[in-house]
Amino acid sequence: MEQLQGILKEYYGLDRTVVVPQKGGWAALAYKVQTDGHTYFLKVYEKSRASTPKWTALIDDYVPVLLWLEKHSRLKGKIPVPILTKDGRYQCEDDEGIYLLYEYIVGDTIADTELTKDQVRQLTAMIAELHRYGEEVPLVTSAMKESFTVPFLGQLRSALDMEMAGGIGEVLLHHIDHVKRLMLEVERLSEALKKRNLRMALCHTDVHGWNLMSDGQQLKLIDWEGLKLAPVEADMMSFADEPYFAEFMRIYKEMHGQYEINAEALQFYQGRRKLEDVWEFMEQLLYDVQHDKERALTLQSLRKELEEIASSHRD
Repeated sequence: MEQLQGILKEYYGLDRTVVVPQKGGWAALAYKVQTDGHTYFLKVYEKSRASTPKWTALIDDYVPVLLWLEKHSRLKGKIPVPILTKDGRYQCEDDEGIYLLYEYIVGDTIADTELTKDQVRQLTAMIAELHRYGEEVPLVTSAMKESFTVPFLGQLRSALDMEMAGGIGEVLLHHIDHVKRLMLEVERLSEALKKRNLRMALCHTDVHGWNLMSDGQQLKLIDWEGLKLAPVEADMMSFADEPYFAEFMRIYKEMHGQYEINAEALQFYQGRRKLEDVWEFMEQLLYDVQHDKERALTLQSLRKELEEIASSHRD
């Protein structure tokens, strides 16, 4: 922990810190930081992980938009924004990792718990508010705008054609054809959507229970690495199969009364996410250093994703 304490002192001026590991997410490690009666949350993206460049490349693009939303929208107090370093930056880094510091949120992650009616209402209101803002937001960059590309498909296609040991080949054995069929479908939709003139809005793109926290009253939406200017189906994919979807749409249409789901865009985002999840797990297994237990869990997660793809693509 001395290394992290050094980072906190050098870049944030925090001295006499107590740093305690927390349960992290898919993309980063997490730590609770206590000092002088104040509590912070430190997010650490390890440079040794193959996926880190993807999660950190747009920090300097999406954080200013979060700060803008915090100031100009009704999302104030419902989204976490990073604390600036002593020299006014959104992040800091060393040879080991990239670091973002936040105020600590006292509360619980929703995780796999079923949302209450009030939480569904709060979540819908947050998403509807976020979708009010589009290309007029002054800070959105071209890097954040949806291009309907699927940049990892080449790597995934090459990996599927490799002979893989360590359990990966065995897990993939009966699912490769289903994955390749989905890849072709997503590529077709990608080309079609590039020709459409769709309204784009700010989208979180990764809304699920592990990215939702509750302090007992207010729901908060966290982990904004995927913030994009995109068709709203980039978020709707997270709700379309939920049991509360009808109620979600009823509340959503109170603010966006003319909205109708674009089935083509929804299918694209659902398919791209499935393939992205498969590639994330494969990338971890192929390139990251994992302990036996961690590797077994990754293989289990990969198998689950592949089985879901297979079940939805059976003739």
